[in-house]
Amino acid sequence: MKIYQNNLQLVSIIIPCRNEEQFIAECLDSVIRQDYPKEKMEILVIDGKSEDKTRSIIKKYSEKYSFIKLLDNFQKIKPIALNIGINKSNGEYIIIMDAHAKYQKNYITKCIETAFEYNADNVGGILKTIPKNKKIIAKSITKCLSSTFGVGGASFRKDSQKTKEVDTVFGGCYKRNIFNKIGLFNERLIRSQDIEFNIRLKKKGGKIVLNPEIISYYYPKSTLKNFAKHNFLDGIWAIYPTKIAKIPFKIRHYIPLFFVLSLLGSLLLGLFWIVFLYLFTFIFGVYSIASICSSIKIAYKEKNIKYIISMPIIFACRHFCYGMGSLWGVLTLNKIKK
Repeated sequence: MKIYQNNLQLVSIIIPCRNEEQFIAECLDSVIRQDYPKEKMEILVIDGKSEDKTRSIIKKYSEKYSFIKLLDNFQKIKPIALNIGINKSNGEYIIIMDAHAKYQKNYITKCIETAFEYNADNVGGILKTIPKNKKIIAKSITKCLSSTFGVGGASFRKDSQKTKEVDTVFGGCYKRNIFNKIGLFNERLIRSQDIEFNIRLKKKGGKIVLNPEIISYYYPKSTLKNFAKHNFLDGIWAIYPTKIAKIPFKIRHYIPLFFVLSLLGSLLLGLFWIVFLYLFTFIFGVYSIASICSSIKIAYKEKNIKYIISMPIIFACRHFCYGMGSLWGVLTLNKIKK
């Protein structure tokens, strides 16, 4: 399907950001280079009181390009930034973009074409992770976030061969009337607001479509410390929405929690009954074998033996930190107000 010039929709691109001086220029450049007509685009960058050069960079772009506007998010929380952008936007379609990413030249065009062709309420594509630097840890983190063993069933993080309906996508290209039907993003969800919104959308009969021809490139955390912290917080915010929004996530979001609980539980009980110590050894052993096999596969594909050493560390960081974060979320859930 092709979009013809006389039938183009006004598209609002919403980019929430804070302290993104390393990435915001590359992100904006990739949006400006889109093959979608500039007169049919508006770019709203919502800044959360950045303390680096992010704001000055955005201002220079807004002075050069009339379709780029800088808005303020004084509360610094992402869902608030998204809602500010939605309320200030004028487009028939609203595309949420991440400042930590860059986008293929036909990203917007493909989003709108797919939305028309499949009558979809939300459209997204494949998120390809790329390393921030050439260090083996940074590279290994990107491999983890692109592998089945690393991220499970998250379709948008893995190469897909065909367009299909899914439960969530990265960013998203939404029909404007969806926000009138089911409301805006939950501003109490510091993280996971997109997952919760898409769960609401699906419950109302909405249609979310992933098209593998829609491609974006994302820079994940590049150090082990930052990667661990990020996964721990993600784990917490897989639990808190069950109380704040009263909506459980998909089972895949809780697998790291079950994994950590099985290890801790069998180890603790193993102090009293040896059979549970055997169970701990079995669970840990199976995980280790799966991790090593996945690491060897990546090392073979990339022709770099270093991945055999680095990948098990990254996989463990991903799974254990996420699981421990979810466990902490369970233990502190009573402190969260409904």
